[in-house]
Amino acid sequence: MSLADRLAAAREARGDSLTDEIPDDELVPAGAEPAPAGGGGKRRADTTAVAAPTPPPAPKPVAPEAPRAARANAQQQDRIEELKSSVHVQLLQQMGPRLYDSEMDQNELDNEVRKILADVLGSQDRPLSNSDRTRVTQEISDDILGYGPIEPYLRDPDVSEIMVNGYASIWLEKSGRLTPAPAQFSDEAHLRRTIDKIVSRIGRRVDESSPMVDARLPDGSRVNAVVPPLAVDGSALTIRKFAADPLTVQNLIDFGSLSPRTAEFLDACVRGRLNIIVSGSTGAGKTTTLNVLSSFIPNDERIVTIEDAAELQLKQDHVVRLESRPANIEGKGSVTIRDLVKNSLRMRPDRIVVGEVRDASALDMLQAMNTGHDGSITTLHSNGPRDTLARMETLVLMAGMDLPVRAIREQVASAVDLIVHQTRFKDGTRRITHVTEVEKMEGDIITLQDIFLWDGSRGFDSDGRTLGRLAATGLRPKFLEKMAYANVTVDPLIFAPER
Repeated sequence: MSLADRLAAAREARGDSLTDEIPDDELVPAGAEPAPAGGGGKRRADTTAVAAPTPPPAPKPVAPEAPRAARANAQQQDRIEELKSSVHVQLLQQMGPRLYDSEMDQNELDNEVRKILADVLGSQDRPLSNSDRTRVTQEISDDILGYGPIEPYLRDPDVSEIMVNGYASIWLEKSGRLTPAPAQFSDEAHLRRTIDKIVSRIGRRVDESSPMVDARLPDGSRVNAVVPPLAVDGSALTIRKFAADPLTVQNLIDFGSLSPRTAEFLDACVRGRLNIIVSGSTGAGKTTTLNVLSSFIPNDERIVTIEDAAELQLKQDHVVRLESRPANIEGKGSVTIRDLVKNSLRMRPDRIVVGEVRDASALDMLQAMNTGHDGSITTLHSNGPRDTLARMETLVLMAGMDLPVRAIREQVASAVDLIVHQTRFKDGTRRITHVTEVEKMEGDIITLQDIFLWDGSRGFDSDGRTLGRLAATGLRPKFLEKMAYANVTVDPLIFAPER
């Protein structure tokens, strides 16, 4: 039976539905030619074999530009990292112990390192572009002469804090806000080398037997490092930077941290030899405020500063700086803040400035304030003026003297004259929110009186920045008479409420 006959039989059996579903052309096998139009709808198979046409080749998929660029960048980055490692090794081989020669001038060492770097990079087989050459030179110089990938941020005046959460995660604080940094260490060993370089320069150590350390950079920036096994996800490094030029009281006024009236009042309080505690939370700016208050101390007085890591930048002529020391690898040789406070009493100080009271040294600080060393200043972590007194009691109890609480409170009320409390707001600004007088005991309670108080009734602006201000409450402090003994007077208008 011919193809035409089979097609007709199929149409009759299915009621011609095949005509609608399958075109006639699709029923013609390969090599058959369609019947001419006059063939009455029937087609005749051609007996001549005809080769099936070759289908055109499918076009090759084109990779998107973004992945291709990413691969190229990754290859370039790998090449640069390999080159940095090679150049680093050659540099160490050529310079050797001169890199760690303490007698070599820093500028001379920097110039020699850069000269050798230029020679080594010039001898490479594969040429580098000018931008890559500059980048490699800077990164290797930072690694050898500085602190690796965080060195550019230490130079950046807009960065106030650097936080390393493992070798691959670096965060920065700018204008009070946290932002991730586009940099990272090569690996955990690279980060550990950087930490060791920081702490070894001031005679500290950090290892498995002593996995935490507080240190400082030569410019006074505060450093804290925690390494495994305490740091579970890799070593953590935190650097709180200090400006090369310490902030002045005028800077704090310009920033809105305090008002001109408050600044004038605090100046008088320091010159009037009041005992002052600067309180606040972590990162609230207590040390900066302590530095500013210390700048009000007259130049003819002998000042002894006591700190865990020497950070204060006093400009007076007669300053003795003391720094505590942790135990050595044998667990010996520790010198605490409390030891230094005791020792400072034998150094004929006019003022004792303690960077922070955080342990039993609070008892010795109170004793110093109560034994003729008026004008002492310190900082303490707390949530407010009332909490400052409560925490002071707790720290005194840590001394293990088994004193009754009332006796401790009487000591605190007698020793402390003024509490300056500072707060860090959500918008990143740091403001003094309380200037509070410590009055006296009434029953078992120490009475407090706010002289200046933060007024936040104005709310926030469109950018979320606080519009509040520090305003006088209209109350006059009782310690004005004590200040008068030091020949310091205060204009009564300072305490007048502002309209």
